[in-house]
Amino acid sequence: MTRCSRRALIRGAALLPLVATVADGLGGSRPDRYFPRHGTYAHDTVSYDLDLSYRPADGSLDGRARIEAVANEPLNRVELDLSRLSAHTARIDGTRVRARQQNGKLYLDTPHPLATGTRFTVDVGYRGRPRPVRSPFGPIGWDRTGDPHDGTMVASQPLGAPSWFPCNDRPDDKAAFTFRITVPHGQHALANGTLLERRRNGHRECWTYHHPGPMAPYLAALYTGRFRHDSGTAQLGPEHPSIALHNSYPSWMAEDAAHDLARQPEMLRAFSGHFGRYPFEAYGAVVVDAELAAPVENQTRSVFGSNHIDGERGAETLVAHEIAHQWYGNSVSLRDWRDIWLNEGFATYAEWLWSEHIGEDSADEIARREWRSLRDRPQDLRVADPGQRRIFDDRVYVRGACALHALRRSVGDSRFFAVLRGWHGEHRGGSANTAAFLAHAERCAGPVRPLLHNWLYEKPLPALAA
Repeated sequence: MTRCSRRALIRGAALLPLVATVADGLGGSRPDRYFPRHGTYAHDTVSYDLDLSYRPADGSLDGRARIEAVANEPLNRVELDLSRLSAHTARIDGTRVRARQQNGKLYLDTPHPLATGTRFTVDVGYRGRPRPVRSPFGPIGWDRTGDPHDGTMVASQPLGAPSWFPCNDRPDDKAAFTFRITVPHGQHALANGTLLERRRNGHRECWTYHHPGPMAPYLAALYTGRFRHDSGTAQLGPEHPSIALHNSYPSWMAEDAAHDLARQPEMLRAFSGHFGRYPFEAYGAVVVDAELAAPVENQTRSVFGSNHIDGERGAETLVAHEIAHQWYGNSVSLRDWRDIWLNEGFATYAEWLWSEHIGEDSADEIARREWRSLRDRPQDLRVADPGQRRIFDDRVYVRGACALHALRRSVGDSRFFAVLRGWHGEHRGGSANTAAFLAHAERCAGPVRPLLHNWLYEKPLPALAA
């Protein structure tokens, strides 16, 4: 029996009251965003180049962000998200400009009007002592682990990215990232993508990473501290290229962590068969020396807490869950947070597929057990529009996965997995919403919209066909 699941560790914020309107998931117009104060549609980002100097002794960060972007409308002002850090210089296309900060926003007046379609460059120098930002789900973003090596970590889902760099904090504004992280010699720095260079300069050391992405800001990651590093290559099969695999964890748990993460290559191979070609150049896990409520699927660098490692693979379904997010959630991103079931329902179903793959409970056995649990709980949530404060309600995860299993039961394995592979293939590197998934499923598998609508938009729990 698969006993461990991410949803059991989700914060109690899922129980907070509902604060949202119901959307018509079948309509063509985009509904109001759940978190409209975060991000702007006035521009789209092409790339972030972050030059960061961190001093663990006092927790201070000096940063420079170079952001390449394209105007989506005529602009006299550029708007970014930045919380609890102070911008001290700003330039647009090399010209110094006035910067104002208010309520987690950074406003930069352009030196001249920017026409629609204009590509422009923003440079921001900033500093401060980063710390988590307040959210409906508790503190999120940059945090200190409290371990003996003054470690730090980033877990930003959904609104924490502005805690450590200026960004356009929308889940559908995806870009390439370069990180240059300077820390005291003896400390290690980890980020998304591939390590390009590690260069010592006196008592400090700069670690440079690049990830072509594209990646949403909330998935950008940075970890500092001291780690044991294990690197290798994951062979994903004759029709799939191999990828770099990098795991990092505290030395004291190295043996247990290596054991608990050892089946990552097999997971990547299995999921490549189910979901299509792995979307990125690398993957790995970082285990921090602190207990976390739940792992987080930072792109190419999932983060786990020390409490997720026991040397017995007791949390292996979480390992599978975060790997599956590289396809669903990271490569195919949300257009808005109301569609989070497209991330969490898919990744939860991947847990069930992994159990099936290793000869434990089948996805059908798990789905029926979870359906019985859902039947005994309140029927007051729409999976595809749960409300701002209930995006992490475990019913979004479980009923979303049950919806996928109901689709599988209805159309059979061949068409079902064609739906999954096609969904990733069609939207790889982009973003999408529930209406697009319903249309895609009907194109691939026939008239399944009524079935999925009942699971995703109606409150009463549908029957799970025998």
